[in-house]
Amino acid sequence: MSYNIFKKRAILFLSLIVLTIPALAQTIGVQLYSFRNQFKTDVPGTLEKIAAMGIKEVEGGDSYGMPVADFKALLKKHDLKVVSVGADFRQLSENPDKAVETAKTYGAKYVMVAWIPHGESFTIEDAKNAVEVFNKAGRILKENGISLCYHAHGYEFLPYENGTIFDYMAKHMNPAYANFEMDVFWVKHPGYDPVALLKKYPNRFPLMHLKDRLPGTEGNQKGHADVETNVVLGAGDVGIAEIMRVAKKLGVKHYFIEDESSRSMEQVPQSLAFLKTVK
Repeated sequence: MSYNIFKKRAILFLSLIVLTIPALAQTIGVQLYSFRNQFKTDVPGTLEKIAAMGIKEVEGGDSYGMPVADFKALLKKHDLKVVSVGADFRQLSENPDKAVETAKTYGAKYVMVAWIPHGESFTIEDAKNAVEVFNKAGRILKENGISLCYHAHGYEFLPYENGTIFDYMAKHMNPAYANFEMDVFWVKHPGYDPVALLKKYPNRFPLMHLKDRLPGTEGNQKGHADVETNVVLGAGDVGIAEIMRVAKKLGVKHYFIEDESSRSMEQVPQSLAFLKTVK
């Protein structure tokens, strides 16, 4: 079988899987990092497959080696809207205008930062510095019509005073300028409850990463895990169904499936099918 025939059959198969979930595809997006390995060899084909899944919204910010104009043309061709783009912490600290530029380039309304540099353990001083950076950068982004969200990775849930370092950050990050993207895996992994956190801080999580975890996986507060523990949504121990029911009521505006496993191309359509069953 030639590569082109195989490619066409794969796209048709993905289309058939999600044929019954057109309404869902309007609200559930994907983090393009899920397909980082596929992008290394075939950017146009990968975007075509994502569109075939019924996806309309993506989180990204990288053109995967393509000229940005060409990548944007492919996004437009496949009716893929970039809702959120990534920025690293140093960029926000030293040159937040660059984050504004990237967001405007892709037409994104959100900038997310997914990691705060720190030593072996995340400290309250790391958090205080981050809060200052996020509030300052978030104000600049807000003035440009863009919202800043911090994506926690689990190390923020270390104890501090009567709560956690995350609690300190939530209290001191100005919600007018800086909020959060909840990755439900990275709340569960250090031993916390995503539903409880949503209820504790309603309207502070406009963005959400949907990611499930292989039952029996040992958690930690280090922000690291084996990517192969990412399983089809609903097949893990994170509690995706209840999270979705609560999140819809508590201010989450955009959802992105993030599947970091080597099986993402097969698992994302199955995850979309599962989400259709959640009432």
